[in-house]
Amino acid sequence: MFKRLTLLWSICAVALAGCGDFPTPFKGNPGATAARLAQPTAPLLVVVAPNDSALPVDARAMLAERLASALQAEEVPAQAKRPMRGDWQLISRMEVRGRTVVPVFAVLDPAGKELGNVEGRAASADAWAVGSPDFLRSVSVEAAPRISALLTGIRIGRDRADPNSLLNRPPRVAVSEVTGAPGDGNSALTRQVRQRMTNYGLLVQFDKSGADFLVRGDVAVAPTPNRKERVEIVWTVTRLSGDERGKVVQLNEIPAGTLNGYWGDVAVAVATEAAQALNDVVLSQTGREEAAKAAAAAKK
Repeated sequence: MFKRLTLLWSICAVALAGCGDFPTPFKGNPGATAARLAQPTAPLLVVVAPNDSALPVDARAMLAERLASALQAEEVPAQAKRPMRGDWQLISRMEVRGRTVVPVFAVLDPAGKELGNVEGRAASADAWAVGSPDFLRSVSVEAAPRISALLTGIRIGRDRADPNSLLNRPPRVAVSEVTGAPGDGNSALTRQVRQRMTNYGLLVQFDKSGADFLVRGDVAVAPTPNRKERVEIVWTVTRLSGDERGKVVQLNEIPAGTLNGYWGDVAVAVATEAAQALNDVVLSQTGREEAAKAAAAAKK
């Protein structure tokens, strides 16, 4: 799942207090920044074609394909195929209720245990007996958000029961040495971002042993017209497996050579903004935001 986050890279007056004639390349020129946040990696959900007489045979596989497509639009990793041992499954069954047929979509864990189900939109038996592509697409699009919410609830419930889940303990984050910066930027940025990430309650460590996430900072400086330089700092958050889970990009244009020596309060300001965004990236992986929303919804 992807979200948009706006981050301003700037140096405030307070950060520069007492700096004398220290250059202020980012003051009044925040530049452009973008961050990409991804939700926790979920296992593949196999959408199984129903074996139900309410649907014609050729429409059964089509329903599974339409459901998988609609779930992908909800950013659920789903695929219509034959299930294998150990797969999470979504199965469909049709229940006749009076003059209508109601689809029921159930989630099965890898052991084959049903963990919950949601109902889709009721329709006439004739509509199901025809099983037109447009009808199946409509049913799938309408049901997908409910199925996605069910999956979220299942994951939160499992995480709450696991004392070692990220829902119940602080994330461990390994921050590697920043690379590519001129002057003392590599060491200054590394030191400052590590320090500021701890302010958010993250367990910051230098090596990746036992870490939940890895943070890497890469700096690139390129010349631009009028004796200026374009500085780009990319902070990437990955799992130990290397799976990228988020990225924060800081961009700005400065007078050429400004950062060839001592970064000082520039590193402080950059790291302060980056740490906040990186914390958002990490927290988006823990499920805490979703758990809080679910708890709030339950109180209504």
